[in-house]
Order: sequence, then C-alpha cells, then structure tokens
Amino acid sequence: MPTPLTAAELSTVTAFAGLPDDTLAWLLAHGEDRHYGPDETVVQAGDAAQYMMAVVAGGIQFYFERSGHAEPVFRIEAGQVSGVLPYSRLRTINGRGVAVGETRILLLHRDLFPELERTSPDLIQRLVGLMSDRVRDQTRSQERDEKLRALGKLSAGLAHELNNPAAAISRAAATLGARLTAQPELLSALASHCPAPEALHALTLLAHPQPAAAGAPATSALDRADQEDELADWLETQAVPDGSALASTLLAAGLGAPALAEVAALLPPAARPAAFAWLEGQLSTQGLLRDVQEASSRISTLVDNVKTYSHMDRGGDFAPLDVAAGLESTLNIFGYQLRAKNIRLTREYAPGLPQVRGQVSSLNQVWTNLIDNAVDALPPGGGLTLRTRLAPGFVQVCVADDGPGIPADVLPHIFEPFYTTKQAGEGTGLGLDIAQRIVQNHGGRLEVTSGPQGTEFCAWLPVA
Repeated sequence: MPTPLTAAELSTVTAFAGLPDDTLAWLLAHGEDRHYGPDETVVQAGDAAQYMMAVVAGGIQFYFERSGHAEPVFRIEAGQVSGVLPYSRLRTINGRGVAVGETRILLLHRDLFPELERTSPDLIQRLVGLMSDRVRDQTRSQERDEKLRALGKLSAGLAHELNNPAAAISRAAATLGARLTAQPELLSALASHCPAPEALHALTLLAHPQPAAAGAPATSALDRADQEDELADWLETQAVPDGSALASTLLAAGLGAPALAEVAALLPPAARPAAFAWLEGQLSTQGLLRDVQEASSRISTLVDNVKTYSHMDRGGDFAPLDVAAGLESTLNIFGYQLRAKNIRLTREYAPGLPQVRGQVSSLNQVWTNLIDNAVDALPPGGGLTLRTRLAPGFVQVCVADDGPGIPADVLPHIFEPFYTTKQAGEGTGLGLDIAQRIVQNHGGRLEVTSGPQGTEFCAWLPVA
C-alpha cells in the first residue's frame, strides 16, 4: 500500500510551490491520489474532461490518432499540471495519455473549482496563467502544423513541376549524344562523293530554321501523317533508305519535297542519302537544343516563382506590393494540383490597380490557403476564378470556385480556429483563421459568400 501523499511532495508541482499549508491541505483532502504503472493508460481519447491532473512523479505521454497511427504529441513531466483548468472550455480529451514509468498524479474534479477559488484565489490565478500559456503554445504548434501541411502539398506539386523539365533535359541530352556521334560519319560519307561547293552551300542553308515553318497554319494529325508519307515516298525515290525516319523532322522545319528537290538537283545521286540524313541530324539537334533551353527556362521560372512566393530576397517589413504578382507566383506553385484535377482557371485582374502595403510572404500564405481550399472543394474539371478590382480605398482580391458550396450550418463557423470539416489528419482548422488574422493585421478584412453555385472568399486590403 503506497504511503499517503504529503504536502512536501505536492509542493514539487511548480503551480503549487510556495502555497500556504492550508491550501495544500485542502488539495490533499479534496484531490484523488492515483498511481499508474509504466505504459498504463491514464486517459483515453474521447473521455469526458473531468479532472485537473497534477503530476507528482513519473509523467504522461499523450498520443493523437492520425491516419490510423498513434502519433506522440506532447509529454507532461513530473511537476507539471495538465487536464482541465479553471475557466477552461475543454470538454473532451483529445488524445490518449500513457504513464511514463511509475507515475503518481493528484486528480481534482472540475466541480471543485468554485470552492478552490474561494479557498485560494492565488492558485486559481496561477492555473489561469498556465491555461493561457497552454493555449498560446498549442496555437503556435497548430500554426506550424498548418504551415508544414501546406508546405508539404506545395512541395509535392513543385517536385512534379520540376520533374517534367528535368526529365526532358535528360532525354534530350541522351538523344543529342547519339546524334552528335553520328554526324561525323554522315559528313564523311557526304564528302566522299565530292559534291560541288554550290550544292553544299544550298544544303547548309536548309540546315537553318525556315521562317515559313514558324508561321505555317496548324494542320490536323491526319493531314500531317499524309504529308509525312508523301515526303517519305519522295525520299525513297532519291535512294534514301530510311525516308520515313527523316520525314517528320524535315517537315517540322518547313522542308517539303519542292525545297529538297532543288538541293537534290545539285547533288550527285549517290550523295543524296548522306546529305539528307546529315540535314535531318542538324535540324534534329537544333530542335533538341531548343527543348533543353525551354526546359531549363521552365526550371528557372519555377525557382523564381518559389523565390517570389517565399519572399527569400527581401525582409519581412511591410512594403508596397502588387497583389496580382503574388497571386501568379502562388498559382505557379499550384500548377501540378490544378492540372491533376483539370481545373479551369479564369483570371479577372483589373488593369492599373494601385499597390497595397504588406508582407509578401504573409499575403502569399493567405492566397495559398484560399486556393488550396478551393482546389480541395472542386470536383475534377471544376472552375477556379481569381479576380482583383478596386474598391474605395481598398484593393479587393477574390478567390472563387464553382464547387458545391459551404453548408449553411458550417458557414458561420468557417473562420473559427480549429474548426474543420476535413477528415482527421487532413487539416488543423487553422488555415482560414490564420488567413483572416493576416488580412486584419494588414488593416483589411476577409469575407466569404457561399451557395449552391459556389464559394467566394474576398480580401479587402488598404491601398498603399
């Protein structure tokens, strides 16, 4: 049988240190002294929150159930207080608490708080301070979780965005290597037939992009296939053994049979296969180089977008900002998610809008939360609209979707912290609360309208 809990042992709890003896005696008389073995469950998720828990020895490790796994969240050590505190609105235990080693806890039922306040106002004041600290720490932790969740989604999309141009560069580099290796052999075969200088000059002129190709009207896939077949047949009349392999590249450069025939007339018949193969190799190499340039340019653009989005090159002070530029950098980060759901994107940016005064990184977090919520709400093929317009003294920025809308019973709670309709582990319920507070800190306001035809969030930001 354990020895009774003493006032000296109770004084090791930080909140109880230095309390008068009669207060400690009251706690010992009205509290419940509980003992738990290692790994024994102290509280279960879903239990009614009935007790203040002062840990005298051992500790309590709390776990939250997320995506089917028990995730350690926080630990209460010896000397700390947890559970229900005076004036707390906590009604349900959110996680499972497990004893860490041999654990001893003094439990005090919440029904006794009014009597405790009459007995020791000083202790009540201390416990209220603890509750304020706990709420602040929890809010900061949830905000970090919200930012990390958004960052995880953006990182996944960004990885896909970067993977496409990187893969294109890799493929083009491999093909370029094979093409460049073959070019000397083709040049040697061509030179062995001693073509006239004017024939070589005419051939090399065709190796440059043809202006007519860039402005040529688009043709259907069927028409293009017919044209390639015709050119392949003509090449075979010139003794080119793989005319079908050359036709596509030559046509893409604007070279049909008439243009090639003029050069063919200047070449010895035996030189024509090597000449047209060399020409196709040159044009293909140029095309591959353009692919590499476009892909590397896309990567540079993505890096610039991330830099703009995260505000990496500027301080955190308020400065004049273009809201459309912030929306665009955020949209580019969301490129993969928009394509994955085939979202129809509409921009309605008012021309000549004045700048607003704000923090780029903070406002981009607002646009991220609003666009992320809209994409989540939309079915595949849905519509997303971004619009900006000038209101008296304000720039209005709206993110609208044509999804099913927010239920009427949910709409009044949409900006409440920790309120979420998403599945456990998919959202913290802080995204819109954070967005609203950021807009308010910029001297503006954030509002929402919703119905069966869709939802629209609008931020009003003061003109700089």
